[in-house]
Amino acid sequence: MNSSPGDLHRRNFLRGSAVAALAIFGGGALAACTSAVSQQRGGDDNAQPVRGGTLKYGVLVDLVPANLLTNTGTTPYVVGLVFETLVRYPHDKFEPQPLLAKSWTVAPDGKSITLDLRDDVKFHSGRPFTSKDVEFSLRTYADPKWSGQLKSTAAAITGIDSSDPHRVTLTLAHPLSNLFDLLDTVPILDSESIDQLGTGEKIVGTGPFRFTQRIPNQQLVFEKNPNYWVPDRPYLDRVEITIIPDNQAQLNALKTGQIHLADGVTYRDNENLAKTDGYRVITYEGAEIEIYVGANVADPVLSDVRLRQAIAYAVDRERIIAEVFRGAGYAANLPWPKNSPAFDAARNTRYSRDVAKAKQILAQLPKPPKIPLTYNTALSAYEATAQIVQANLAEVGIEVELTPTDNATFVKQLIGAQFPGLWITDHSWAQFVPSTLTVSAYPFNARKNASHFESPAYVAAADAAWQLPQSTGPDAIRAYQALSDQLLDSLFLIEIGVRYSQGSASRKLHGFNWTKRRELALTEAFLA
Repeated sequence: MNSSPGDLHRRNFLRGSAVAALAIFGGGALAACTSAVSQQRGGDDNAQPVRGGTLKYGVLVDLVPANLLTNTGTTPYVVGLVFETLVRYPHDKFEPQPLLAKSWTVAPDGKSITLDLRDDVKFHSGRPFTSKDVEFSLRTYADPKWSGQLKSTAAAITGIDSSDPHRVTLTLAHPLSNLFDLLDTVPILDSESIDQLGTGEKIVGTGPFRFTQRIPNQQLVFEKNPNYWVPDRPYLDRVEITIIPDNQAQLNALKTGQIHLADGVTYRDNENLAKTDGYRVITYEGAEIEIYVGANVADPVLSDVRLRQAIAYAVDRERIIAEVFRGAGYAANLPWPKNSPAFDAARNTRYSRDVAKAKQILAQLPKPPKIPLTYNTALSAYEATAQIVQANLAEVGIEVELTPTDNATFVKQLIGAQFPGLWITDHSWAQFVPSTLTVSAYPFNARKNASHFESPAYVAAADAAWQLPQSTGPDAIRAYQALSDQLLDSLFLIEIGVRYSQGSASRKLHGFNWTKRRELALTEAFLA
């Protein structure tokens, strides 16, 4: 490689619709501004809540309204502002806390759950929230047209009793070890505006902020919900999400006071920012994601598991975590983060880097033709990772051709299983109950996945973990070990490692929080 990952992070100061961001901010938006920088440095960690103000957030990619029930791109930020769920997990454990559901009772056989609902909640339209909205939301989420990752779990709900407006009972086809993952994930939707949700014309929920405006590829605007059920919240009057698709432009906008929060500052720049007065780097603990190499096993070359094993031995995971992600993560062979009940240190090192072993395997195979390696251009770290993987594979005798792809097209290819060869991206969901990953996530779904991988043994292992009444305990551990063995033996996905997502913020911002899906949780946020 001729370019280091650091060089890749600093491509083109402004490109594409970053020019539109300049227009939104004003003519001198990205110029140095002493007063703006001084304002960024206002406030300290002991600041008292302040009412009012507009939080300005720079993001890399625009919202794709049709993907609002997925966990892709900018969706989590919008969902966190506008919508709420029945329960919410804390960052560090699978112990659901009340949200729109006040309390619940799970039947002894694990085949039903009754939830008591809040009676003081209204949609942004003013309509009261009731059990009928729970029923509508769960059934909508189960509809394949919305591509919700947990739709198979939603579809396992065989009956919904919503006769009491403030109580709902869900009957299940079988026990669900990830039932609360579903209840933490499905946003409560407004049936009256659902036809306009997928187009982005109306996004109506019960959350702390109301959606008011969208300028495609430029900006999304949200205003305080004046009838929010949490007394005297939120503190902020307004949130503006501006699309700034260039890493360096986001960093400059943050430093010059044009935004308070950024989602696309590179790991290398965040290292420096964390040492700079007036800024903080937010590590989304509990919302870990994993970067991986995917393989289309329907391709005749990649169909041979021995070639995939050679790739797994060739990839320099430690280098990628150290250089691209600046140590904010750790190498892994399996998808589970260290705080998962499925984490297994012994199994997690089966494919440690071994160039000699990779070459030995390849010596038994015909020389493979050049293989396309697709990556998403939305994040410079994907390109840096792809270049390291390209060099690793070339070292053992596998030639790949890098195929940069815009975000919207990449997500479409992922959901539609349309990658021609290899691809690099992140996956989520492993930070939840382990069974959620293998019955839900596009790359891992045992019945239909982006790799076209099919295996009765993998389906059986996924179902066994999914249909347990508990997500922890000896039976669960054995089920997760069986799942891990299936993943290591088949290698239709080749894990690189866990990485911690990061946000970059002015120290003016306080009370910032997130969910396990990195959804914005700004009920307590304020600008000092």
